[in-house]
Amino acid sequence: MIPFRPLLLALALAGGAQAGVAETTLLNASYDVTREFYKEYNPAFLAHWKATTGETLAVNQSHGGSSKQVRSVIDGLQADVVTMNGVPDIDQLAKVGLIPVDWAQRLPNASVPYTSTILFVVRKGNPKGIRDWSDLIRPGVSVIIPNPKTSGNGRYSYLAAWIYALHRPGGSDATARAFVQQLFHNVPVLDTGGRGATTTFAQRGIGDVLLTFENETALLLKESGPDAVEVVVPSASILAENPVVWVDKVVSKKGTAKAAKAYLEYLYSPEGQALAAKHYFRPIDPQALARYPGRFPDIPLASVPALFGSWSKAQQVHFADGGVFDQIYQK
Repeated sequence: MIPFRPLLLALALAGGAQAGVAETTLLNASYDVTREFYKEYNPAFLAHWKATTGETLAVNQSHGGSSKQVRSVIDGLQADVVTMNGVPDIDQLAKVGLIPVDWAQRLPNASVPYTSTILFVVRKGNPKGIRDWSDLIRPGVSVIIPNPKTSGNGRYSYLAAWIYALHRPGGSDATARAFVQQLFHNVPVLDTGGRGATTTFAQRGIGDVLLTFENETALLLKESGPDAVEVVVPSASILAENPVVWVDKVVSKKGTAKAAKAYLEYLYSPEGQALAAKHYFRPIDPQALARYPGRFPDIPLASVPALFGSWSKAQQVHFADGGVFDQIYQK
């Protein structure tokens, strides 16, 4: 199998030679598996900014597990913008006063420019015959999922499994809890983020199936090759909404509010939406989506707020210290 090769360092410069003469530098704190997307998006935005303002701008990237990234911003990382994979992480910034509580209303579609979902990656030939969520709890099936306490990828995988079990005949919170407990009994290691889980599966050769975001499955298939892995689309999955925000306290201090807002607004432009679709993020613009027919499987995607009442409720019940995940997970 061809090793999976991370394409950027955890903290990487995305402005190229322009950085040395940049009038302004932005920092985008993002989650693990957006590296390749922002590697291409940043130069496109920099060119747009230069053409429209005449100013030279640079953008730095920071990547890691989503919850760890937000913790770093709270602890002082001077990120102008935060681009995450779930509402709970950005809500943490509001709780400490770095952004307003109504942050989601400042950009279109509740500040969600693109979405994703959770799919499966298996070894070539799918030797364990994994087709759907029910196969993940069979004895002898080793499942790679990042830690739901530190990774939005992990949270979405956990909740997708819970929802699947809840909707089975005779499903209830009790049967869903038992299903997810059995699933995590089959998880041999919990990486802190999605890219770490990919490395565990692809480079270390651990696990029969990897659960990860749609864009990561496409990248892994490209990097490892069809002779090494296959992508399995389950019967249903979860809607992963990827919200973005500028960090008010940081941009006010640095004087970067105009550039930071424009950086995020460009995600909604035809160019930004097309780049998102190119990198296997589901754009909200139908025209961008239409440019890639057949790329995104048409399967039922459950919404976390619709199923659990709100993200804050799901977070408190399942992932807060002492919550359901802590109760059911045994190392």
